[in-house]
Amino acid sequence: MLDAVADRPGALSNARVPARLWYTRCPVPTATGIAIQEGMLEHEFAPDRIDVVSLRASGSRDVRESHFDHRQPDSFRQGGSTPPLWSYAQRPDTKLIGLTWIDEYQAIVARPESGVSAPKDLRGRRIGIPRRVNDKIDFFAAMCMRGAHAALKLGGLGPGDVAFVDLPVTETYMGDTEESANGQLWSGGHRARRQQVEAFALIQGKVDAIYVSGCAGLWLRDFLGARDVASLGFHPDPEIRGSNQQPATLTVSAALVRERPDLVDRYVAALVRAAQWGEAHRACAVQSFANEVGTSFEWADLAYGPRSHALLVPSLAPELVRGLASHKRFLLEQGFIGSDFDLEDWIERGPLQRLGLV
Repeated sequence: MLDAVADRPGALSNARVPARLWYTRCPVPTATGIAIQEGMLEHEFAPDRIDVVSLRASGSRDVRESHFDHRQPDSFRQGGSTPPLWSYAQRPDTKLIGLTWIDEYQAIVARPESGVSAPKDLRGRRIGIPRRVNDKIDFFAAMCMRGAHAALKLGGLGPGDVAFVDLPVTETYMGDTEESANGQLWSGGHRARRQQVEAFALIQGKVDAIYVSGCAGLWLRDFLGARDVASLGFHPDPEIRGSNQQPATLTVSAALVRERPDLVDRYVAALVRAAQWGEAHRACAVQSFANEVGTSFEWADLAYGPRSHALLVPSLAPELVRGLASHKRFLLEQGFIGSDFDLEDWIERGPLQRLGLV
């Protein structure tokens, strides 16, 4: 089925032919990352003379900001769900065409001298929440809040049992000098500063605990000499481990779905081939994740677990949709998105159906 889709570049001969297709992805494990690194997307569309270009390669900050608001036409995005949920609630002109769920290390951590060693010990304590004061959608604050709420639930506590301390961050997610042709979303320095404010607050005793996740979270925990107060990322309850990236979304400009469904099908087929390649080449896949995140193989292997390479094929399985619905509810309750919508109105099952994956 995948080969049949890939072999029909002129499926809609009278349709609009875009000069380029744009892509973006979060620095997390994705089939998109593998497809880019292995040249699969370029190879797929080269016969059509369609360039496949990273948003970050654009000199326009507005184009690069489409990673968050998905305004750039003819674009695909794969990664965390908070920005696309926010974007669709604001302006419903994208389509959700796939989901993946790859667990990652997530925890609430505290320094040993704090006396906080278990979720129940958080009662009466201060949890730091970074607040990006100059960004449209503060996806990382949402991650931190959801992680904190999950930890409190594990300790039999509620949000009223702790003090949430807002930690202002003035640097925006998308800097003015972030242009790069290499396709990665953020520069190394930008990634290194992601939790600078929380780390300083924990060291200085301004807060008692913070949320950390992924490879950077493992590194930061060990750098600080901190310990896990609540281990969230591999908990058996999906409500505890659900977050911005669990599940992650694959979205596309709605106009491209309407006007060139054949191109959408071929793009998704290339991602499926990349996912299947990753499943057959575990070490290469984990190294790809490390490259995406800007870390070592060791940290990526620890952060994402032994099955991460086998979970990259996009799906719209009911349990993944339920996980996304849960995260949408949390964002609504906490005021990160302003209006509700029906997920079924957003979902487009056509590409996966035509690939025989639904």
